[in-house]
Formats: sequence, structure tokens, C-alpha cells
Amino acid sequence: MSHVKAGGSSKNNRNNAGRRLGVKRFGGQTVSTGEVLVRQSGSTKVAGPGTFISKDFTIHAQKDGIVSFKKIRKTHFTGRTVPRTQVAVQ
Repeated sequence: MSHVKAGGSSKNNRNNAGRRLGVKRFGGQTVSTGEVLVRQSGSTKVAGPGTFISKDFTIHAQKDGIVSFKKIRKTHFTGRTVPRTQVAVQ
């Protein structure tokens, strides 16, 4: 009769790196084309004039300029409006 302990589940397997999300360039800073302005999960901030949003919701500068942030009301498809922050480059 063998006496091998049961191979239970591992509990120390949650050691993954952080995703480094957040605002990378703040209002008033000068940026060049293609620079990352905001890394986010989901569209918590929306892209305004002079910016574009990539498939992982990262907002980039579309042209050289100065970053600005503005509070807006975004309309959902249900008709409800929610507050959002718009990122723009002038």
C-alpha cells in the first residue's frame, strides 16, 4: 500500500505584475505624435480632438501639441448620460 500525499491545488500562484495603468501625460504638458497619454481598462476617459484610441483603450496623441482634460456628458445608447473626462491635444 503506497503512502503518497494528495496533490492539492497550489495557493501561491497569484504573483503577476501590475498593468501600469493611468494617466501618463498631464494637462499642460507638450506631447509629440503617437505618445501615450492614458492607459486604461475600458473607456473611462474618452478621446477628444487631436487624439485617438487604440484597441486596448489606450489614448494616444494624433499630433504634436499640449494636452488638456475636460469634463463632458457622454450619452449611452439607452439615452442616459454619464460624466466622462475627455482628453484632447491642441
